[in-house]
Amino acid sequence: MSRIGKKPVTVPAGVTASVDGQTVKAKGPKGELSFVVNDEVLVKMEEGGVKVDPRDQSKEARSKWGMSRTMINNIFTGVKDGFEKRLEIQGVGYRAAMQGKNLQLALGFSHDVVYQVPEGITVAVPRPTEIVITGIDKQRVGQVAAEIREYRGPEPYKGKGVRYAGEQIVRKEGKKK
Repeated sequence: MSRIGKKPVTVPAGVTASVDGQTVKAKGPKGELSFVVNDEVLVKMEEGGVKVDPRDQSKEARSKWGMSRTMINNIFTGVKDGFEKRLEIQGVGYRAAMQGKNLQLALGFSHDVVYQVPEGITVAVPRPTEIVITGIDKQRVGQVAAEIREYRGPEPYKGKGVRYAGEQIVRKEGKKK
């Protein structure tokens, strides 16, 4: 049984939610999002919020139950507060800068890497070694952060590269004479 799925999703203040068949829509101060729930899961609007239940006791329905509840909770959080991911850049000469709507990264290659920021995502560079990614869709914010990190992930010997803020890199010992 899903412990997460049992709890109804409360609609935060300032957010309007509606359930139309299998589609849950949320509108808030940051924008508007919708999520289409899998057919294995029943969704209904109640006084306490949105209630999610499995259609039957099959393994497939139960496995999608908790995930559906979490996705609905994420769209409510996104339209109210939004999501943020922070990246840190470490390495001599490694830096980031905004060039119009594109992110320009100097990561030790022979050329600068230019990343086109997708629609609905905001990228800020408060310092040359810090990147802040914000948006209302949690999946897209995480995907953009992962794509930027992928250009030069942290390496285990010196720790150089792009890492998530607070990420611990397991360091390896170098060669011995």
